Amino acid sequence: METSNYRIYTVMAVLSAAGLVLIGQLVRWQVIEHHRFAALAEAEHQNELVIPSRRGDVRDRTGHLLATDLIRYDISASPKIVTDPKNMAKKLAPVLDMPENELLKRLSSDKLWVPLKNSVSQEAGEEILSWDHVGLQADPRPERVYPEGALGAHFLGFVNSNGNGFYGVEGYYDSVLKGKPGLQAGERSPFGELIPLGVSHFIPPQNGGTISLTIDRSVQRLVEQELVKAVNQYQAQGGTVVIMQPKTGAILAMASYPNYDPNNYAQVKNPYLFLNPSVSEQYEPGSVFKIITMAAGLDAGEVGPEGTIYDGGSIEVGGRFIYNWDRQGHGQVDMTDVLAKSLNVGVAQIAVALGKDRFYTYVKRFGFGKLAEIDLGNEGPGTLKTPKDVSWHESDLGTNSFGQGIAVTPVQIAAAVSAVANEGLLMKPYIVQQIIDGEETKEIKATVVRRAVSEETAEKLTTMLVEALERSESPALVPGYKVAGKTGTAEIPVPGGYHPTLTLTSFAGYLPADDPEVTILVIIDRPATSRWGAETAAPTFKRIAEQLVVLLNIPPDEVRVAMTEEN
Repeated sequence: METSNYRIYTVMAVLSAAGLVLIGQLVRWQVIEHHRFAALAEAEHQNELVIPSRRGDVRDRTGHLLATDLIRYDISASPKIVTDPKNMAKKLAPVLDMPENELLKRLSSDKLWVPLKNSVSQEAGEEILSWDHVGLQADPRPERVYPEGALGAHFLGFVNSNGNGFYGVEGYYDSVLKGKPGLQAGERSPFGELIPLGVSHFIPPQNGGTISLTIDRSVQRLVEQELVKAVNQYQAQGGTVVIMQPKTGAILAMASYPNYDPNNYAQVKNPYLFLNPSVSEQYEPGSVFKIITMAAGLDAGEVGPEGTIYDGGSIEVGGRFIYNWDRQGHGQVDMTDVLAKSLNVGVAQIAVALGKDRFYTYVKRFGFGKLAEIDLGNEGPGTLKTPKDVSWHESDLGTNSFGQGIAVTPVQIAAAVSAVANEGLLMKPYIVQQIIDGEETKEIKATVVRRAVSEETAEKLTTMLVEALERSESPALVPGYKVAGKTGTAEIPVPGGYHPTLTLTSFAGYLPADDPEVTILVIIDRPATSRWGAETAAPTFKRIAEQLVVLLNIPPDEVRVAMTEEN
């Protein structure tokens, strides 16, 4: 009897405890956490759809399309609610360009959802949508395309599958181009579709802004074609060309080779190729830098256009002997001959006369040693050692005067040479001229950074550069136009010194010399046929310039003078 009562009491205790737990849970669900569970229940009946924004276009200065979005479709199906898999497979096969048996296999699957084909054309996707078949889905998604293929790849950059821009203007102006996604929220049916008459919330997407570049597509195509020809002709490893308007700093063309197609960026095996050498790659400029040293000497009054120096073939600076490229002495020479014969000893004497403080002050005035602040990502500042640096040596004053031991980017050199062309004013280089974002239009104006040298100095140096090319019968001369410019042949640094044979050749110049419209910088990387800028970069400059004056409708000097006199 006692055992039976014990069992009854035990069962009652267990049931009571269970009842208390159940009551406690009901109190928690109905009172304490009522709002949380109500929200969860509400969420089960709500649906949110993120509406992607359309990425803005990128156009050249004439309005030509360089980058835009196309709508592509991802096609999928829910096999369990497809009523006639065989007929649907037959209908889909020609539209998706897929085997009918493969489609039937997927549509007959016991899975809840199966992908059929991604990135289908807009035409095919819209046709499938028009069928309105239960269980068949076509999801639109934007795809970035570049109609000109590899043209301008380095300054354009690319957009990845997540819609984020990288490199070039796609990366630098990503926040402007991508816009803001929209949102559609509301009650949904058991099938997951929004109920048209239910409670809903809609925020429209804001499409990205349209960007117009300073780039001229026709000039860019010309430059890229000539650059590829030059790299092949001189058996070089690569090259870069920058064309700038010296009076504004606007970039008309910017090309490097080898390049890539941003439509197929994922196939590029070496990500280093994505970097834009015009703004990211630093190199020793060589004798092109003599333009800067001569400008400093003239502006400081240490030399004059008709002044002379004695070139004995070598000069000692800071315990280091500096020689001319030909290892010869040239006797008494004037300043124009220093440029025409590209005499290292001559410009080193100018740097010594200036002294370290004044020399590096002028170098900095021309923008070296810091970012040019062009509106492109991954820009490098170059490398400039000054007397304030512990690694600087007095001999650097001599070698820096002719572009050795100093590293620059192509855009820095183009801007510095353009400062001489622009009456001594250094302009900030830029590649975007207009941004249209909704109803707002922003015009990018030319910006003066500072005065590098006086107008008088710039004019004197331009005259000297013109005469120097004529005296040396440079291959860069363009018939009918006076050209101001300078060749460069830079040895390539390697551990322990410089490579014995490999060089980086260049030519920087502008024309028409009396009223410059364009500055052209040509760089040929490690040419095998000749190690000299006069035999590689200078002829390339000429070929580009001869076609450029036609494209940009720049009349020959005699025609311009006659037109000016008539007016």
